[in-house]
Amino acid sequence: MNAHEIDYHIYGEEMQYVEIELDPQEAVVAEAGSFMMMDSDIKMETIFGDGSNQDSGVLGKLFSAGKRLLTGESLFMTAFLNVGQGKKQVSFASPYPGKIVPIDLSEKGGKFICQKDAFLCAAKGVSVGIEFSKRLGRGLFGGEGFIMQKLEGDGMAFVHAGGTMAKKVLGPGEILRVDTGCIVGFSQTVDYNIEFVGGIKNTVFGGEGLFFATLQGPGTVYIQSLPFSRLASRVWAAAPKGGGKDKGEGSLLGGLGDLLDGDNRF
Repeated sequence: MNAHEIDYHIYGEEMQYVEIELDPQEAVVAEAGSFMMMDSDIKMETIFGDGSNQDSGVLGKLFSAGKRLLTGESLFMTAFLNVGQGKKQVSFASPYPGKIVPIDLSEKGGKFICQKDAFLCAAKGVSVGIEFSKRLGRGLFGGEGFIMQKLEGDGMAFVHAGGTMAKKVLGPGEILRVDTGCIVGFSQTVDYNIEFVGGIKNTVFGGEGLFFATLQGPGTVYIQSLPFSRLASRVWAAAPKGGGKDKGEGSLLGGLGDLLDGDNRF
């Protein structure tokens, strides 16, 4: 598999976007909704699956699209092809505050495993599939980390990390324990499993979930401080309840108002 060779530049701090430079006849594929802007002479085309095996016939296309469906993504992706004579640019934006992480698959042994919603875009030729769990515990209790995506090939891919991104290089046998939602991705040499938190107080009152992920080296791990699920839950918890009546967040009057209105959901 030979992916297109692309050049890129990442702009911004909190809300980043990546600008990809395409030579004539070079292309990049992206998830729906990540497109930001592009030069003229770049042709957009909706493709079935991930675009890595478009010449493999109907069965190959169906298999490629089916893998994406299992990860909760759309059956289709968008390809951006430079049909002009000179270099052209196309840009893709991060979906929420965080960092865009460039992954050179040729330096990762041709494979990188990431959260199912972390993938942003990649050079055409990179395969976007699923990484099934081979362990019962990971499959039953992995939660957000149960079904992971795998990026395969020899080109550039870009994933998104929410909040602040931490890069950890683990030595052989070195173990890192992480909240399952905070994992962005890791190299294929990293062993990934689910571990029970343990302890009655931790289980009942800890508020951090019953399980966390254990990542054992050697390999590189990327961690995010703000997974989208955590951001969404905080936004939902802070949203006005009871028809949008704002009686003062966190105030005694607000609490009494909720009781009087019957909005006493505990």
